[in-house]
Amino acid sequence: MKRISILINGLVKENPVLVLLLGTCPALAVSTQASNAIGMGAAATFVLLGSNVCISLLRKIIPDKVRIPCYIIFIAGFVTLVQMFVEAFAYPLYQALGIFLPLIVVNCIVLARAEMFANKNTILNSILDAIGMGAGFTLALLVMSTIREILGNGTWYGIEIPVLVNNNIPIFTMAPGGFAVFGILIALVNKVSKGKAIKRKDFGCEGCVSACICKKGGAE
Repeated sequence: MKRISILINGLVKENPVLVLLLGTCPALAVSTQASNAIGMGAAATFVLLGSNVCISLLRKIIPDKVRIPCYIIFIAGFVTLVQMFVEAFAYPLYQALGIFLPLIVVNCIVLARAEMFANKNTILNSILDAIGMGAGFTLALLVMSTIREILGNGTWYGIEIPVLVNNNIPIFTMAPGGFAVFGILIALVNKVSKGKAIKRKDFGCEGCVSACICKKGGAE
């Protein structure tokens, strides 16, 4: 049951975008079309999976003082692989994602799972965590992009929807529309979970991924 909970936590209870509020920049930027959302979600999931496995494997070998730079090296390597693959085999998607594809290197979701989970757990649990968090990230992007594309363009995955295609609301494809949809989805998740999804007992430095490099977090 513990492993099942690790796998499904990222979908709602600890959804990285709608609950933990991580990776909001790419979520808002690429969620104008469903195809972009799925592409970004798949790329981030691959990077999460690869980096979690490597970090879990080497967690007892990597010196504590240099673990963050080591995480970045692993993450950057997998992001480079994804970027080259997408550019070679899905060039329209590569152009659509733009700078946000290489910026997965500094995506808070990937670094947070490396520091808070993979660094402390077994390979199998780290794999499950990566799949769950990646699925949660993809699901959040897909829901946001579906709402924005249908209302903003009158299409879904490029397929025109009768009536809506000629009566769309372009603001939903812009930044204000993205923030509005984002806020509504956060409110819905909070409502459905009755506030339990975002309730935290401790808002101190211990739960922050940057604690290890922050003086307040006890770094020397």
